[in-house]
Amino acid sequence: MSVDPIAPIEKELQQERASALGEAGRRLEAALADLAAHDDEDRLHEAGTAAWHYMILRESLHMYDHKEAFKIYGIPDRVIARVGVIRRR
Repeated sequence: MSVDPIAPIEKELQQERASALGEAGRRLEAALADLAAHDDEDRLHEAGTAAWHYMILRESLHMYDHKEAFKIYGIPDRVIARVGVIRRR
């Protein structure tokens, strides 16, 4: 029986990705709450960026359909429209 020397490393990487996804979810929730409390252009951009980072981490875990996650977090369409938008300063 052969043992895959990469399997434990891959398992640890998956655990780190899952942990990072949880943190990204908390940042997304905070950005959405901040937007709800103070609806302005900066907070809209921050919420869109937080949603984008959340999506990237989901995809690193091979979760490509984001519709249900968007429903769970209650992400407004106008925030989704800001995903991937980079502002120049």
